[in-house]
Amino acid sequence: MNQNGKLLQLKKEIKSFGSAEKAEFAKRFFKSGKGEYGEGDIFLGLTVPEQRKIASGYTDLSLPDLQKLLDDRIHEYRFVALVILMHKYKKADKEGKKEIFDFYIKNTLQVNNWDLVDVSAPGIVGDYLSDKDKKILYRLARSKNHWERRIAIVATFAFIRKNEFGNTLAIAEILLSDMHDLIHKAVGWMLREVGIRDVGALYKFLDKHCKVMPRTTLRYSLEKFEKKKKEFYMGGKG
Repeated sequence: MNQNGKLLQLKKEIKSFGSAEKAEFAKRFFKSGKGEYGEGDIFLGLTVPEQRKIASGYTDLSLPDLQKLLDDRIHEYRFVALVILMHKYKKADKEGKKEIFDFYIKNTLQVNNWDLVDVSAPGIVGDYLSDKDKKILYRLARSKNHWERRIAIVATFAFIRKNEFGNTLAIAEILLSDMHDLIHKAVGWMLREVGIRDVGALYKFLDKHCKVMPRTTLRYSLEKFEKKKKEFYMGGKG
């Protein structure tokens, strides 16, 4: 089967798993209504395991085919494309990884919901930059687009897993004044992950910033703390 036929087959398979009921739920869950952060997204109603399973059968799709999926308003097409891109990245050589990283950075505005960011940013952006200059993350952290800002902080999960926390903490500091709830949650999540591995590093960050941190960020960062510690730092907001 040629590449175009394979792409059409993939779309057909994704649609075959669709559920009107799940699609309605997803529209609300991912805030696709007018004026919401996911405005314009179209959902077919597939579960994440269904999408991952489908993606595993199409890992040989070309980047131009994945581009067509990423350019589509159907959310599941973009999710599956990113899962395929992750598969391709893991198997790629050094040059292939660079090509996939560059492709991803070119398409950051198509990675435009929190699940799309979270499934792909650490494994592609974070992994690729692990041993390279991180300045692109700081550029993304200062972007006017909130999805690019989320990519910047969530990508650092790859560094956290290697017990490298400096860039996470620096980018978190940049984003403390962010107005978007999705950024508050992502920053809090990454801070919590730092604290799981080095609670002293999180204490130091909280001691410096807890009085100015968004409430959501602070609450997320404290999730693994005992009650008294949570109360201490939450009280610091008063």
